Amino acid sequence: MTTLSNRTRALEAAVQVLGSQGVRALTHARVDEAAGLPKGSTSNSFRTRASLLAGVVEWLDAADRSALDDHGERMPQTAEQFVDALTSFALIATGPERARTTARFALFVEAAHNDTLRETLARGRAHVLAGAEATLRALGAQDPVTSARTIGAVSDGVMLHRLTVDPGLDPRPHLQAAVDAALH
Repeated sequence: MTTLSNRTRALEAAVQVLGSQGVRALTHARVDEAAGLPKGSTSNSFRTRASLLAGVVEWLDAADRSALDDHGERMPQTAEQFVDALTSFALIATGPERARTTARFALFVEAAHNDTLRETLARGRAHVLAGAEATLRALGAQDPVTSARTIGAVSDGVMLHRLTVDPGLDPRPHLQAAVDAALH
C-alpha cells in the first residue's frame, strides 16, 4: 500500500470511529485497527490527534464539495425538486451514510472548543450554503442568503433528530415548510 492509500484508509476509518464511538474514542491506535493498518500507520500521516481531526474535517469537506459540485450540474428547477433533493439527502445522511453524518455532528460539537476545526467546518458550510443560495435565487427567493441558512438549520435539526431522539421522523414536511417559507 502507498502512503496515500494508507492515509485514505485511515481517514475513512477515522470517520467510522467518530461516527460509531464518538470523539473521545478517536485515537491513532483505534484508527489503525479499524482500517486494518499496521500499528503506527495513522501516526505516520497524522502526527497529532489535532492533525487527525483536521484531516478528517478536510477529507469530509472535500467529499462533500465533490458531491455538491456534481449535484450543482443538476440544480433543482422547481421548489418540489429542491424539497425532493433535500429530503433524499436527509434520508441518505441518516441511513446509509449514518456514520459519516454522526461523525460530522461530533466534529461540530468538538469545534465549539477548537478554533481550527471551527474555521475548517465554516469553510465547508459556506460552500454548502452557496449552492443552496444559488438554487433559492433561481427559484425566486426574496432573501436567498437568510433562506439558505434557515433551510440548512432545519435540515441539520431534522438529521440530528433522526440520528438521536426520533429515528422515524419524516424530513419532508419540515423541509417543505422551510422551502415554502423561503419562496413565499
